[in-house]
Amino acid sequence: MQRVAPTTVPASQELIRSSVVNRDAARASISKIGRVPLAYYAWFVVAYNVAVILWGAYVRATGSGAGCGSHWPLCNGVFLPTTPQTQTVIEFTHRVTSGLSLVLVAILLIWCWRRTAKGDSPRYSAVAAAVLLFNEALFGALLVLFDQVGGLDRSATHALFLCLHFGNTLLLLAALALTARWISSGGRLFSAVRTPYLTIATVLGLSSVLAIGMTGSLASLGDTLFPADSLLHAVAQDFSSSSHILLRLRVLHPVAVVIGSLYVLWLVNTFWRKQERSAWTSLIPITLTCQIALGAMNVILLAPMWLQMTHLLVAEIFWILLVLASADQLYAAHASGVPLFRMESTTANWSLGFKTAGHISRGGGPSS
Repeated sequence: MQRVAPTTVPASQELIRSSVVNRDAARASISKIGRVPLAYYAWFVVAYNVAVILWGAYVRATGSGAGCGSHWPLCNGVFLPTTPQTQTVIEFTHRVTSGLSLVLVAILLIWCWRRTAKGDSPRYSAVAAAVLLFNEALFGALLVLFDQVGGLDRSATHALFLCLHFGNTLLLLAALALTARWISSGGRLFSAVRTPYLTIATVLGLSSVLAIGMTGSLASLGDTLFPADSLLHAVAQDFSSSSHILLRLRVLHPVAVVIGSLYVLWLVNTFWRKQERSAWTSLIPITLTCQIALGAMNVILLAPMWLQMTHLLVAEIFWILLVLASADQLYAAHASGVPLFRMESTTANWSLGFKTAGHISRGGGPSS
């Protein structure tokens, strides 16, 4: 009996341990498989919202914001307008696509909440995206209800609302892009306390780039409301004391571009100095160059509508790439002290393939 007991008990324990390990591995495998369609859906939501934002810019550029009158959420007091006016069709289409965006983000939030564990990064970013999208709808409703959507509205309130509206739009894109990125990679939150100076620098840098977009919306509004007949006339408007305030504020946009570009160059230089390559950092210099070229063309060609739309599209792509690259840099810095994230399976890792992350995944770093 004394000889049998020691051999029987460990065998049973080993059987139990084996079943637990197999069950955990199966759960991890199912979780990983379940994240694949969620990741595709999350990236689809990002692309869809980019398209909605572009259509919203088209609404502003064509002066169709008042196509549904001062009614919200109804259009001219009815649920489905029957008037064939072009401005009504454009504005109503924007409202329908924006409403569908609310549904898509709500599905993303619920799906993400069910597929991720407590404390996972996508949960926080998905909640932030839902809140920011609610703010987006609120700003749009206030613009309509306060009658600030007229095609020739030159009031300071209109400019302020548009500026805040576009700032909130960029934050929404950032939250959606981070949600899709973290779902795709299985990333987890990092501790900002471990990298305080880098975190502060990143926040300030992204804020400066955010200011580029907000001042750009003011410049675009000025170009729409006060079209110039020549480049010389446009420059004279910017520095004339008798010009409208929107025209004199256009100079803030190139100033913000210079300040924001310093952060972009620093970010790219940091990755290249460490000999770390990623899709995000490789595309950032290209999109930045395209943006500068498009901005110059806007000034030379007096900002035609098609060029404004192209400029906005590249700006959205550039912003998304910059946010993702900034997040990757914070993860890379955090990885030098603690693991990047909790892996659902032994094969999960960042697709960027940072050297530090690879060192940890091979057991070279501290264990969690």
